[in-house]
Amino acid sequence: MSQRSPLLLAGLLATAGVAHFAAPRSFDATIPRALPGRPRAWTYGSGAAELALAAGLAVPRTRRTAALAAAAFFVGVFPANVKMAVDWRDRPAPQRTAAVARLPLQVPLVLWARGVARAAGVRP
Repeated sequence: MSQRSPLLLAGLLATAGVAHFAAPRSFDATIPRALPGRPRAWTYGSGAAELALAAGLAVPRTRRTAALAAAAFFVGVFPANVKMAVDWRDRPAPQRTAAVARLPLQVPLVLWARGVARAAGVRP
């Protein structure tokens, strides 16, 4: 695995985390109604989690734990992606396609995070 791989994953998570705070309305709409509380709290909470995961991935000492947590996080946010795909089924084709395309992208994200964790567990 490339030495940049954990930092690229950290950058992806940091970018997503910042987006949750910069444009929360778009994320609020993806929060499943079954979750208690206000959607904005979940939006900010998931953004904060992404920022914390990014920070953990950036530090070699915490990388393995953060990578495993990131893999779990990617699984945990899958219902929001499903909700988005369902909610956007009547949108124009490009938006609908983007929402549906996000679903299978969770698999490589989980595998990427697991690979970072595995590489971080190997000591030279």
